[in-house]
Amino acid sequence: MRDQLLTQATRIVIKIGSSLVASREIGLCPERIDRLADEIAAIRSGGREILIVSSGAIVSGIKKLGLTEYPKSLPVKQAAAAVGQSRLMWAYEKSFERLDIKVAQILLTHHDLADRRRFLNARHTLSALIGFGVIPIINENDTVAVDEIRVGDNDTLAAEVAHLVDAELLIILSDIDGLYTEDPRKNPAATLIPLIPDITEEIEQRAGSSSSFEGTGGMATKVRAAKNVSAYGVATLILNGQEAGLLPKVFAGSPGGSLFLAKERRFTSRKHWIAFTLRPRGTLTLDPGAVEALASRGKSLLASGILDVNGSFDTGDAVSCLDQNGKEFAKGLVNFSSDTLARIKGLKTIEIQQRLGPQEYEEVIHRDNLVIL
Repeated sequence: MRDQLLTQATRIVIKIGSSLVASREIGLCPERIDRLADEIAAIRSGGREILIVSSGAIVSGIKKLGLTEYPKSLPVKQAAAAVGQSRLMWAYEKSFERLDIKVAQILLTHHDLADRRRFLNARHTLSALIGFGVIPIINENDTVAVDEIRVGDNDTLAAEVAHLVDAELLIILSDIDGLYTEDPRKNPAATLIPLIPDITEEIEQRAGSSSSFEGTGGMATKVRAAKNVSAYGVATLILNGQEAGLLPKVFAGSPGGSLFLAKERRFTSRKHWIAFTLRPRGTLTLDPGAVEALASRGKSLLASGILDVNGSFDTGDAVSCLDQNGKEFAKGLVNFSSDTLARIKGLKTIEIQQRLGPQEYEEVIHRDNLVIL
C-alpha cells in the first residue's frame, strides 16, 4: 500500500521546516538548501509536480539582524521576516537555478484562504505556475500578518496548500524521524510508528507538543495537518529531512518516516474549506434532537433546535455547532446574525414569522453549508 501510494502520487506538497534551512548559530544554510533541492529535483524527474512550503524566513532574519533570541514583539518578528524572506528566496532561486528549474515566490495569509474568491484565485495562479513547470515556494506573509489573519504555523499552511491545489500527497520534512510511541528525546526506548491508518484521539495525544528555537510547530501541529488533509483524501508522510538521501530513497521503496493514510470518504473542496480553513466566529449549542437530525439524518439546522448562542457573527460567517456537553460536532455557515439568532433561538418557523415577519431563509444553516466533523 505504501509503495503504491508513493508511486502513484503525481502532485506533492513538501513542507520544509525551519531547522532544515536555517539555524540560530549561523542563520541561513545555503548548502542544506542545495541538498534538499537536489533531492526534490530527483523525485520531480519522474514526472511529479512539486510545491514547496518553506519555513526559515524569521530565523534567517534573526541572524542577519544580529538578534540573540527569538523576538517576542510582533514588529520585530515582522522585521526579521522581511529581511529573512528575501534571503530565503534568493537561496532557493540560486539552488534550483543550478538544476535548470524555475521557482516562484507565493506569500499567503489566512485571509487569502478564508475568502472564497481569493482562495480560488490563488488556486488558479498556482495551477498556472505548475503548468509552466515552475516550483512554487510558499510561505506565510509574516511581514503583514497579525493574529486575525495568521495561518499560525507552516504545517497548517502546508495542509491548506495541499487542499488548495488538489495534491495527492503531503510530505512534512522535519528534524525528527516521524511519530513515535513516546517522545524519543525523553524515552530512548520509544519506537517509530511507520503507518497510521486513522488519526484517533490516542494518536493526537501521542503527538504531544514540542518546538524548537527554529520553528513554531511541533509534532502536534504535524499530526493536526495530517488529520486536516486526510479528510480531503490526501495522505501525509512525516520524514526526517536531515537524513541525506532519504527523500528519494522512500520513493524508490525504502522504509522511512510515518505515513498517515487518507480517509476513504472525503469532503468536497468547499466543505473541506468550511471545516478546516474558516475560523468559527461563534458557537451554537443544540438540543439532542437537533444534534441527531444533523449528525445522523443529514438535515439542515432550524432555530427550534438551538439552546444557546455565543459570539458575535454576521450572516455568512462560520460557526461551530456544539452538543449539550460542549463538544463540537459540526461547523457551518449561518443565514442569520448572532443578534437575530439570540432573538429566535428555540422558536418554530411560524413563531419566527410572527415575531420578525417573513424571512429570506427558513434554515439557520442549510445542509449544503454544513459539515459534520
